[in-house]
Amino acid sequence: MTAWTPLRLSHPDISPADAENRIRSQLLRLIASGSANTRVALLRATGLARSTLNGHLDALLRSGLVELGATEHNGRGRPAQRLGLAARAGIVVAADLGVHTSRLAVADTTQAILAERQITLDLAQGPEPALDRLTELISDLLGELGIGRAELSALAMGLPGPVDAQTGSPVRPPIMPGWDRFPVGQVMGERLSCTVLVDNDVNLMALGEARSRPADAGPLLFLKIGTGIGGGLVLADGRIHRGSDGAAGDIGHVRVPGADDTVCQCGNVGCVEAVASAGAVLRSLQQDQPALRTIEDLAKALHDGEPSVVRGIRAAAETIGEVVAMLVHSYNPRTIALGGLITASGDDVLAGIRSVVYRRALPLATRNLVLTHSKLGRFAGVAGGIVAAVEHTLSPGGIGSLPGSRT
Repeated sequence: MTAWTPLRLSHPDISPADAENRIRSQLLRLIASGSANTRVALLRATGLARSTLNGHLDALLRSGLVELGATEHNGRGRPAQRLGLAARAGIVVAADLGVHTSRLAVADTTQAILAERQITLDLAQGPEPALDRLTELISDLLGELGIGRAELSALAMGLPGPVDAQTGSPVRPPIMPGWDRFPVGQVMGERLSCTVLVDNDVNLMALGEARSRPADAGPLLFLKIGTGIGGGLVLADGRIHRGSDGAAGDIGHVRVPGADDTVCQCGNVGCVEAVASAGAVLRSLQQDQPALRTIEDLAKALHDGEPSVVRGIRAAAETIGEVVAMLVHSYNPRTIALGGLITASGDDVLAGIRSVVYRRALPLATRNLVLTHSKLGRFAGVAGGIVAAVEHTLSPGGIGSLPGSRT
């Protein structure tokens, strides 16, 4: 018989010190999501003993994190009183930072959006000036809402480049000079006195998109096609797949054949981003059509059906489709959602990618595959940031810092 050393088994991370907050975190998330908002529903969802559940709920009610709502009666038994998360239990901010446009949103722990706006932020000027401006904009927005910084529980930031989510630092981002290893999370946390979650922007888009769809729509692969090409993968259990170093989903630098003379901004040649992104198509057309100055111009020309633009976009879509077909075999997603201004301007990108994927990928991998436009569009990144920030706020570690949570 072969000698065998038992392998490592997965195990739940249980610590007696935070067991109380783990239970309360579970209750808060069930209530916040609407999955269970009465005592009876919470008993069924958690399997807790009635006395244990009532003890934790009473503590949450006393703390002000949970509020009593309307009474429901279904005609049988005693009326059930609905439970709701207190709107001001915690305030979160989502910042989706892009090369050309960025968005900010302030929400409460019920995910009600209190304010949202598009902002201008020049990431190319370096981290310190850009973060100075971001801090100012966040402070102004909170001030307009009458929200003090003490109420802010978490900020979630999406950056257009690879990010080490553990340290909250960008890692050699090609389009963000001077940002490499800059401690974005630490700096913003010190300025705002809250937890700061920093991630790749497309990861947050993928998270927002996945949570806007039914749970059985996962795994979900989100592709953003803009100045560059990025991808984000949300697993079937709802978690972002970042890889060991945060580089998962950086598909723009997959090499495509026949483009060895095309230099990418990352320094390599033949990257799909350098060949088939909206930025690449724009550059290829500008010599003959100088009026096309921005991706917004390109999107309008595509929407208007300008022949050379349509032809260029369709060719790019087929190139991207080859890469996506490979990803279908690698990840076997249930849903692929396309985002970016160009994809929203018509069906040319979607149709081009679909035609290649369904032709190139094996039937088993595409049997249940849905390849479609993003449901959330430009709001996907902000939505994902809100979800990430609220989930942290309602996590065992997060609720420990909320007012009254130790009651």
